[in-house]
Amino acid sequence: MLAGIVTATLLAAFLGGVFWLFVLRKPSDFERMARQPLEDNAGEDRP
Repeated sequence: MLAGIVTATLLAAFLGGVFWLFVLRKPSDFERMARQPLEDNAGEDRP
């Protein structure tokens, strides 16, 4: 019984995460995060 409750809880958490990631996030967020490593950080000193 306890194993079923834990399994159902983890399944609900997983599905909630998938819903949040693919439904609630905007494509512009992904584009911004994809370009972030390529941006020049003008405010930082370089060695």
